[in-house]
Amino acid sequence: MFPTVSHFISYLFGINIPLPFNTFGVFVALAFVAAYWAFTQELKRKEALGILKPLKKTVTIGTPVSTMEMVSNGFFGFIIGYKLIDALLNYKLFVADTQSFILSGRGNLLGGIALAALFVYWAYKEKEKTKLTKPKTTEVTVHPYEVMSSMVVWAAVFGFLGAKVFDNLEHWDSFVQDPIGGLLSFSGLTFYGGLICGGAAVLYIANKYGIKPLHMLDVGAPGMMLAYSVGRIGCHLSGDGDWGIVNLHPKPFSWLPDWAWAYTYPNNVAGEGVPIEGCIGRYCNVLPNPVYPTPLYEIIAAFIIFLILWKLRKRIQIPGIMFGIYLMFAGVERFFIELIRVNSKYRIGDLSFTQAELISVILFIAGLLMVYFSVRNKEKLAKY
Repeated sequence: MFPTVSHFISYLFGINIPLPFNTFGVFVALAFVAAYWAFTQELKRKEALGILKPLKKTVTIGTPVSTMEMVSNGFFGFIIGYKLIDALLNYKLFVADTQSFILSGRGNLLGGIALAALFVYWAYKEKEKTKLTKPKTTEVTVHPYEVMSSMVVWAAVFGFLGAKVFDNLEHWDSFVQDPIGGLLSFSGLTFYGGLICGGAAVLYIANKYGIKPLHMLDVGAPGMMLAYSVGRIGCHLSGDGDWGIVNLHPKPFSWLPDWAWAYTYPNNVAGEGVPIEGCIGRYCNVLPNPVYPTPLYEIIAAFIIFLILWKLRKRIQIPGIMFGIYLMFAGVERFFIELIRVNSKYRIGDLSFTQAELISVILFIAGLLMVYFSVRNKEKLAKY
């Protein structure tokens, strides 16, 4: 496995380049890039069709830099400099445990002050370039796709918080034992928590810019499925614990690679399993028995669903149907993968289920109801 980008480079080229990037984090970033691309393409397409309209916004130009702008720039500059300079001066320590380094209170005070001053000066000079003797008010046109930058930031922040909250609810016993560690850890993220909270943030921003919720949901359907597929690549390559149950069954097809049927996830970032003989460092565990590589199955399934949604998007005219289909696909895919996936179980009487199974059923029913509602009200929604 490749817990860090350095491990991946070493595998490909046989050279060791110490880099402070874990594989899972890189693919999470790539998932946002993939979603950004798909969302932008759909927003442009719907605007060209006249479904979405650009927003007229009144802005004041030529104003001098404000105190709040200087304070905020100085604050972010200090945080970046405080951590960045210390990381450069203690690079080996930074690479060895990037997460602990970032979340610790350590840093370089002079570096923080220097970057804070630089950021304040930069904000001042940028405003001076457009400063007018008498500021004036003007009207600008904001196209729907130009809002994507704000959406991505909000989706990332609230998506991460939601993923952490849902994960800690799913693993309540371990969270109670170490609540601070559970909240601050970069590992342990639940997809549905990120989807619900990140999606709510995106809808809020979109609505502020005149993009109605149903249209935004339809726009997001293919992109969210593509992002899920890309993100699961990081889960599989890093071995973050999202694997399946033990699989000791013989391969159904001789041509199928062993790692695609049953895999032991050596050097996994979850630290699960038994020590690897002769291995030195943090990532030196391997599962004692092979398991179903469920992230790999989800990569394939999610990408196929994305292709289906991408093909359907031009044929579906009624708002809400696309997102309803997405919810049903997402629910079915995750429900069946849960049957062979390791996860915490809830129990009500004789009924046993996982958090993801419960949410999957809710998503499927919600998707079915949304399609029914959209078809039933197609005449009203045609003017939506």
